[in-house]
Amino acid sequence: MKRLFAIGLAFLLPAAALLAGNTTEFYVDGLKVIHRQSPKDVISVRLFVQGGSANYSKGKEGVEALAFQVAMQGGTKSMDKVTFQTAAEKIGTSFGSNTTYDYGDLSMTCIKTFWDESWKLFADAVLNPAFASSEFETMRAQAVANAKASESDPDEHLRNLAMVHSFGADNDYGKIPSGSVESLEGLTLGDLSSHYASVIGKKNVFLVVVGNIDSKDLKAKIEATLAKLPDGNSPKLIQRTLITEDGHYIEERDIATNYIRGVMSAPRMNTPDGVPTLVAMNILGDRYFEELRTKRSLSYAPAAFYARSVVNNPYNVIYISTQDPKQSMQVMVDEINKIKKEGFEASELTNKKQSFLTFYYMDLETSASQTTSLGMAELNGGWKMDEDFTAKVNAITLNDLNRVFDTYTKAIKWTYLGKKADVDIADFPKPVDIPAKNKPY
Repeated sequence: MKRLFAIGLAFLLPAAALLAGNTTEFYVDGLKVIHRQSPKDVISVRLFVQGGSANYSKGKEGVEALAFQVAMQGGTKSMDKVTFQTAAEKIGTSFGSNTTYDYGDLSMTCIKTFWDESWKLFADAVLNPAFASSEFETMRAQAVANAKASESDPDEHLRNLAMVHSFGADNDYGKIPSGSVESLEGLTLGDLSSHYASVIGKKNVFLVVVGNIDSKDLKAKIEATLAKLPDGNSPKLIQRTLITEDGHYIEERDIATNYIRGVMSAPRMNTPDGVPTLVAMNILGDRYFEELRTKRSLSYAPAAFYARSVVNNPYNVIYISTQDPKQSMQVMVDEINKIKKEGFEASELTNKKQSFLTFYYMDLETSASQTTSLGMAELNGGWKMDEDFTAKVNAITLNDLNRVFDTYTKAIKWTYLGKKADVDIADFPKPVDIPAKNKPY
C-alpha cells in the first residue's frame, strides 16, 4: 500500500508543481482576480462572496442561498429561465451556487470551445439576474421542502444542533445557511433582490478562474462586464468564538441509532498550527475506524476531522452513530487521552503524509475543485497557501503533531440526538489535562 501511494504521488506532484507556477493575481478596476493557467480545456469560474452568515439575521437565514440560486438558475433580465438554460445546454455549460457559514460563490463550468458564449451567459447572470416572481416561488418551495427533509435527517439535524450548542444561538454559526422552514417561508422576492445587491460588490467579492485561457482575454472580458459591479461594502467578519468549556446537549428522538457529534475549537488554517491539526485529526479518524468499527463493531462510520470549509471559527469534529452511546463516547475520548499521554507513532505521521498528499492531489484533478481550493486559501489568508500546502505537510514533525493535538483537544461540546434513556450526564466524558512534565513533546 505504501508503495502504491508513493507511486501515485510521484505522478501527481509534477502536475501540481506545473499548475502552481502558472497562478497569478491581478485587479481589474478594483475587482481581484486569481487566474491559474492550466492545460485543461474544461474551464471553471467561481465568484466568491465573503461574509456568509454574517450577511443576514437569524430570521433571514437562507436568503443568501436562495438569492444565489435564483440568480444563477432563474434567468436574466434579457433571457428568461427557459431561454437561458437552453442556451447553456446547447454548449454544455453549467451554472451553480453555494453558501456556507463564511462565504458563498456563484460558479460556471464550460469547455474552451464555447468559452466566449459561456462567459457572456455567466456575466449576464451575475450582473442582471431576473429575480422573476414565478422562479422565486418555485425555488423557495423547493428550499422549504429541502429544509423539512433536513430536519428529518438525523445527520443534518445533528449538525445544525451542534453548531448552535457549540457556538451559541446568537452566533453567526448558529444560523442555518440553507435556511429553516420558518425563515424560508417568510422570505420575499424583495428580500432576495436587496440582499443580492448588498453583497455583490467589488469590495466583497473576488474571482477565481482555472483553465486553458489567456490572461489578456480574461482581463478584457472582465473589463467589459464584471468590472461594472458597484464597489459595494467591505466584508463582514464573523467573530472568533473559542470553545473553552465542556458541555452536552441532548435532544430526544425515537430512532434505532443514536447520533453523536463532539465539537472542539481548532486553529485557523493560516496559522502554523493549521496544517498539523488537519493531519492530526485525519490520523485520529483512522484510529477511530480501527477501534470503533473494526475491533468493537460499535459503528459503521465513526469519524474525526478538521472542518476545512469554515474560516473564522474553525473546529474539530468527532462523530459516531451507534446503538451503544456510553461505550462509544468513552472509547472516543480514551483514544484522545491515549494520544495526549503517549503521542502519535512516528510511522503514523510518515504513512499519513504519503496517503494524505496523494488523495489531496487526486481531489484537485478537476478545474472546479481547483477554483474551490484556491478560493478557500484566499479566504483563509491568501491563495498562495494552496501552493504551499505540500511543503507544509512535508515539514510537519512528530512534536508538531503531538503539540497541536494536545492544545486543541481540551474541551468538547457534545450534541446527542437519540434516546435519552440510553445516556445520562456522566456518559459525556472529558479529555484529560496532561501535566507539562508528562507531555509527549
